[in-house]
Amino acid sequence: QVQLVESGGGLVQAGGSLRLSCAASGRTFSSYAMGWFRQAPGKEREFVAAISWSGGSTYYADSVKGRFTISRDNAKNTVYLQMNSLKPEDTAVYYCAASWDSGSYYSPTDYDYWGQGTQVTVSS
Repeated sequence: QVQLVESGGGLVQAGGSLRLSCAASGRTFSSYAMGWFRQAPGKEREFVAAISWSGGSTYYADSVKGRFTISRDNAKNTVYLQMNSLKPEDTAVYYCAASWDSGSYYSPTDYDYWGQGTQVTVSS
């Protein structure tokens, strides 16, 4: 069982930066691949980024590639999402999720545990 708690969301102007954190409980955190998804009002939840259990592989949606960076610190049971050059279209609730190495990272159905989400609002 893994419990996930996101933090770091807020209101930022376009072009600004935010860093999201996701703290995980449980001693098996390092065994899980981790992902970030987002959901805007009236839209489906979409993949943002993912990182393998070791941190050696990362994956990004085309819409955030070059602007967002996912990382993890297994000693702290935490995964991060550094978001730079934010745009109004990045506005959404951001969720972190844990996957027991399904081998795929892009679909919400690949993940076993979810956090409650944190709101990110980017003003123009």
